[in-house]
Amino acid sequence: MHDPTTLNKQGNDVGTQYRSVIFYHNKEQQDIASHYKALLDKSGAWNKPILTAIEPYAHFYSAESYHQNYYNNNTRQGYCQFVIRPKLDKFKEIFKNKLKKE
Repeated sequence: MHDPTTLNKQGNDVGTQYRSVIFYHNKEQQDIASHYKALLDKSGAWNKPILTAIEPYAHFYSAESYHQNYYNNNTRQGYCQFVIRPKLDKFKEIFKNKLKKE
């Protein structure tokens, strides 16, 4: 639930750590990601080209502990209410048939 047409930016957050990227482990995953990226780009869902990078997996870095479960631990914060919550609500509406029952 982000804008894949922006380079190194999501909302007000800017920097390479905010880039849109899919990491793959093997050629099959790379091919699948490339295929669906191309389909989505052709769909016209966005009026600009999708800039999501497709890169080989190298290493996973866990976020600092204060970033873990950020939304669940900070639901009343303004950022959570005005940025994260609307994205989660939209996601839940679009994918309601695919989500586990709470």
